[in-house]
Amino acid sequence: MSPRRPTLHLTVGLPSTGKTTAARRLEVQRGALRLTKDEWVKALHGRENPPAAQDVIEGRLVEVGLRVLQLGVDVVIDFGLWSRDERSALRQAAADLGAAVELHYFEASPEEQRRRADQRQADAPHTTWPMSDEELAGWAARFETPTPGELDGSEAVDDPPAGFETWDAWREHRWPPTVS
Repeated sequence: MSPRRPTLHLTVGLPSTGKTTAARRLEVQRGALRLTKDEWVKALHGRENPPAAQDVIEGRLVEVGLRVLQLGVDVVIDFGLWSRDERSALRQAAADLGAAVELHYFEASPEEQRRRADQRQADAPHTTWPMSDEELAGWAARFETPTPGELDGSEAVDDPPAGFETWDAWREHRWPPTVS
């Protein structure tokens, strides 16, 4: 019997759509390492949510996750992964390591997002930041919904964007190793 391939689980969706709840469930069901960016930002920056730190923290967690995949353990990346390029870069990195990938897409109506964000702010303000309706709408406008082929794994990973020879190079640009 051959050993089971590790799986990279990617939670995809906007804030307050259920990603972290599902990531916690996957962590337990699959014996996976869960890497939730917001928990790290909160631990390191408290009430602040500095944009420059976001990308670096995500990058460090991606690198940890890829190393854990190399060790044969499932990983859950819980960032939202709003762009197809982010998802493609991680799908390619997992493939390069011989790991499987599962995308888990979460969506909710704007009204449900608002309700969930307000509920989380009321119940556990230490785990989140306030989000305005304008921010939620702006984020929704930037979000690239995954295609059916991305979700079921039947669609090939795109070539890296212009200016990048490899997805590794793009990943380092997108998720820099240090705060500039």
